[in-house]
Amino acid sequence: ISKVLGIESGFDPEIIEMHHKLKKDAPSGTAERLLEIIKESRRLSQGDISHGRSGMVGERQESEIGSHALRGGDVVGEHTVMFAGTGERIELTHRATDRVIFATGALKAASWVQHQEPGLYSMQDVLGLTS
Repeated sequence: ISKVLGIESGFDPEIIEMHHKLKKDAPSGTAERLLEIIKESRRLSQGDISHGRSGMVGERQESEIGSHALRGGDVVGEHTVMFAGTGERIELTHRATDRVIFATGALKAASWVQHQEPGLYSMQDVLGLTS
């Protein structure tokens, strides 16, 4: 994945997220974090993020990261990270179909943090994804 994340890979990154029609913010916090990860790995700036496209926007820039927020129905949450290349496309999608998973994650985090020293932690720490 790290080779695809790099700008030299030639893959064009896009973040597509969908939530229920009552969600008020866009993009979602998760989509914002995914954008941040790609932006940092490619050493890009906030100006390289394109939130939706409309009209004559010209050709895609090599440094561009696309972000698309969809809203409709009762979708709990769906996030897709897409890397589009020449003749191929890599996609990673997470679909939340029940809000119970968020409560389960919060309970797991609460259980984990009670055994830690005081400090600032993220779900990366809880899941053992930090070095």
